[in-house]
Amino acid sequence: MAMTAKNKVETLGAHLGVQGESEKPSMAQWHALYTISYCEQLVYDQLAAKGFHVFLLKIEIWSRRAGQLHLSATPMFQGCLFLRHAMDKLSYLEVRKARGLVRNLGERWDRLRGVPDAEIEAIEMGVRARLPGLPYPHPKEGQRVRITGGPLEGIEGLLVRGRPAKGLLVLSVDPLQRSVAIDVACWTVVTV
Repeated sequence: MAMTAKNKVETLGAHLGVQGESEKPSMAQWHALYTISYCEQLVYDQLAAKGFHVFLLKIEIWSRRAGQLHLSATPMFQGCLFLRHAMDKLSYLEVRKARGLVRNLGERWDRLRGVPDAEIEAIEMGVRARLPGLPYPHPKEGQRVRITGGPLEGIEGLLVRGRPAKGLLVLSVDPLQRSVAIDVACWTVVTV
């Protein structure tokens, strides 16, 4: 008989002696996970294999290897990926086992700092729209805008004007102080 992921976690909990602690998981929310440098994919693969919903934002960059240019995918947020899960103690312990994981954003398993759904959804929409994006320093100031047309319609972010016709829309994950900048046509934005 095949053992499901839930049974494995329950069996693990009994083995660790935490079976009697029946903490109820909170509602599923996004959590930021910090990794060792260049271990984002390793942690992603391990957690995805365990059935967790993980999100690793990648961009394609040109790099030179053996004297030739190659297009390769690299994480947008170095040393970071996201996990959406209702975190209880057993899930937290299972996540912490991932090789290459440094820590979760928060103090302890029951005091994890979540990332707002809207911030992750905005970045996912940008990825699905396949618009060119690049890492951008987390802005301290800027004008908050909403996109009114095109594939990003409805998302909000900070607009950094570069040229009269085009600008950069900065989508931020505030708890991480990390951002992504996406080229947008300035005529599609309105201030919020």
